[in-house]
Amino acid sequence: MEPRLKQKYKSEVVPKLLEELGYRTSMQVPKIEKVVLHIGLGEAISNPKALEEAERDLTIISGQKPVLRRAKKSISQFKLREGMSIGMMVTLRGKRMYYFLDRLFNAVLPRIRDFRGVPPDSFDGRGNYSLGLKEQTIFSEIDYEKVGKLRGLQITIVSNARSDEKGRRLLSLLGMPFSGYG
Repeated sequence: MEPRLKQKYKSEVVPKLLEELGYRTSMQVPKIEKVVLHIGLGEAISNPKALEEAERDLTIISGQKPVLRRAKKSISQFKLREGMSIGMMVTLRGKRMYYFLDRLFNAVLPRIRDFRGVPPDSFDGRGNYSLGLKEQTIFSEIDYEKVGKLRGLQITIVSNARSDEKGRRLLSLLGMPFSGYG
C-alpha cells in the first residue's frame, strides 16, 4: 500500500506546484529524495554505553538500523582521536521516508510543548531543510522509562528543489507546520 503522504504528493502537491511554478511536466516538480536522522554523541568518548542507548532509540524511531559515525581527525581539546565513535546516523528513502515524514508532521511535532510551528528559515540555500529536536522522547515509540539520558536529534530533509523558496513551498504543501508561513 502506498503511503498517505506520497498519495497527497501525487494528487495535490504536484498539480499545485506545476501551476504555481510554471513547469511543463511533472518531472520538473521538486520532490523529497531522502531524510537523514543524526544523533551526535560527544559523550561516547567517556561513556561507551551511550552508543547502545542511542542506537536503540534511533532504531525505534526510524525503523532501521543506524550507521556508526567516526571522527575523521583528532582534536586534542576534546580528547578526540581519529576513528573514535562520535555519532549515529540513519538515511530513510522510499516508503519509510514518507511514513516517517507523515508521522513527524502530524503526530510528533504537535507534541512539542508550546509548539507554534517550525522555523521557516532553516534551509541551506539549495532547498534542503534541517530541524533540530531537543529530545528523542517526543516520539511516542520511545518508552520514557527506558531512556537513560535525553539526547538531541537532527533531522535533515533533502529535496531536489533548486532554491529555498521552492523547497519551503514543497514542504508546506506536504503539511510541514511552518510558523508564520502560508
